[in-house]
Amino acid sequence: MRDGPWGFFFLVAWVGAAIYFVSESDGSFWGVILGLLQAIVWPAYVVFHALTLMGV
Repeated sequence: MRDGPWGFFFLVAWVGAAIYFVSESDGSFWGVILGLLQAIVWPAYVVFHALTLMGV
């Protein structure tokens, strides 16, 4: 129960990312599937680009 608020935050973040990536897709079945997969891994892209900007 301690992690409940964080779980809700991450759920809302995932739903928001899924809506964004699916709306940016071409609307085909595989485009939607790719958008959902991108919504799962988008934090990794953010960390990668942040580390790149810091020169690490």
